[in-house]
Amino acid sequence: MERFLSRYRALSVQAKASLWFLICAFLQKGISSITTPIFTRLMTKAEYGKFGVFSSWMGIISVFVTLNLYYGVYSQGLVKFSNERSVFSASMEGLVLTLCSVYTVVYLVFHRFFNELFNLTTIQMLALLLMVWTSAVFNLWAEEQRVEFKYKAIIGVSLVMSVIKPILCIILVICSEDKVTARILGLAMIDIICCSVLFVIHIKRGKTFFSKKYWLYALGFNLPLIPHYLSTTVLSSADRIMIEDMTGLGDAGTYNLAYSVALIMTMFNSSLMQTLSPWIYKKIKDNRIKDIEKVAYTTLVMVGAVNIALILFAPEIVSIFAPKEYADAIWAIPPVIMSVYFMFSYDLFAKFAFYHEKTFFIMIASVIGAVLNVLLNYLLIPIFGYIAAAYTTLLCYMVFSIVHYLFMRKVCRNYCGGTMPYKTKILLMITAAFLLLGFVFMTTYLNIWIRYGIVVVFAIVCLIFRKRIRAEFASILALKKKQ
Repeated sequence: MERFLSRYRALSVQAKASLWFLICAFLQKGISSITTPIFTRLMTKAEYGKFGVFSSWMGIISVFVTLNLYYGVYSQGLVKFSNERSVFSASMEGLVLTLCSVYTVVYLVFHRFFNELFNLTTIQMLALLLMVWTSAVFNLWAEEQRVEFKYKAIIGVSLVMSVIKPILCIILVICSEDKVTARILGLAMIDIICCSVLFVIHIKRGKTFFSKKYWLYALGFNLPLIPHYLSTTVLSSADRIMIEDMTGLGDAGTYNLAYSVALIMTMFNSSLMQTLSPWIYKKIKDNRIKDIEKVAYTTLVMVGAVNIALILFAPEIVSIFAPKEYADAIWAIPPVIMSVYFMFSYDLFAKFAFYHEKTFFIMIASVIGAVLNVLLNYLLIPIFGYIAAAYTTLLCYMVFSIVHYLFMRKVCRNYCGGTMPYKTKILLMITAAFLLLGFVFMTTYLNIWIRYGIVVVFAIVCLIFRKRIRAEFASILALKKKQ
């Protein structure tokens, strides 16, 4: 224990922050995952599916309302305007609140039209708009904490919200007949209490609400990226909305469970990419492109291995997360989980277009993926049912990743002296092995002895190479220290 503590104390502030952000993300997702079995038993499949559809609409509407101002433009602005960071942050809070207020007024005037369009009640729509604002407030505050390496504050606030939310939601769902609205209101109540405080802190510290300079800067940067943000959100959300419309809320509930299980991995991906992103950008800036290669292969293998482990245990996870009527979800989990691998890989490629501000390339790749997803869902869900959405998601993320890879090569030819960061052959070998193992292991769901035999072999391999695996993880975490 003392050895571990001495190693921890030796870490830089940046490395400590990276480690704690990773731990916090795992704890947040862990608490959310623990409550999933409770809600799948308190709510019917139709109610659980309806809440999943609500979450999907929230993601899509958020892009229009907030313009995703808490993404790239905000991170870049915090660095670019570091001397006026508090003023910049406060002005972004002011801009987001203004946008949310305008959209809320528009909704209230035409509420009947929007209620019918989204198949939501007035209370649900107002709660959705409120949660869109509070989510943006939290993300603005949290990103500033990350940039300044203030990991203690973000951990404290995140965990408090993560614990209180499910407790309140469970109480409200038990006591209410309209369980979907009850769960939504439980989330909204905690968000408004906590995020209002964060909003006031930002505004009070920056002493600014409107800044023509920063508002124009943010709008000019993010508006061209809206097709990209919208397309990526549609790519991850449209399937649940279309399943509800085409085959019913029951199937939407089953698919939502499969998607929720698969999304456990996105937390691992996001934490890993948060560590990698600044390091990759620095390598691009220093024109040391080839340094990225080995780290990228290592992280792809890591992501692939963890995804494979999740595929192997999918039947057990579903049985824990939900009652027997959700059992068919196991067949949707593997392709959706495999999609997560391509979500991670595309980000490795898109970094070059983002760095050189080739937003047109980013937009084209995203739009292609989203349009293809909607089209395939429209054609295949009526024929093959909700399971088709899992495979269209996988196919579209593969296409999405490939297009980003091709654009990356174009950017590298024009701006990196023709140096390519990755070898196509090695990427194909890693990806092919991952897909082959994923589909092979899915067939073992029909024979528990074969599957458990593979689990034992997998565990033995990890045990044999534990030192190598530990060293690779350590080398990734060490990247933050080198920044």
